[in-house]
Amino acid sequence: MGIELDDVDPATFLEDVEMRVGEVTSAEPFPEARKDLYKLTVDFESETRRSAAGLTDNYDPDDLVGQQVVAVVNLGTVTVAGFESECLVTGVDDGDGGVVHLQPEREVPNGTRVY
Repeated sequence: MGIELDDVDPATFLEDVEMRVGEVTSAEPFPEARKDLYKLTVDFESETRRSAAGLTDNYDPDDLVGQQVVAVVNLGTVTVAGFESECLVTGVDDGDGGVVHLQPEREVPNGTRVY
């Protein structure tokens, strides 16, 4: 595994991609989706958004509530099985096919922008 994509202009990246820290306020199973997903509600302080997140291998819904996540908030809305996902909760592969969500090292105010 190597880093294979071309470099991007850092200024353009930070202008185009808006990532913020938010707190999961609710998480529930999403059996209507084709993939194993949860329906999350994430509080970004100034607003709340919903996300269809593939975190089912490593987390129970109750474990996610109260955790801070890093999410991309300016991708628009994607409809998944009738559910409007309004942000993309970021994560990494755990090496076993599951996803581990990204979070700040320590608690920060909800809505904090990631740079």
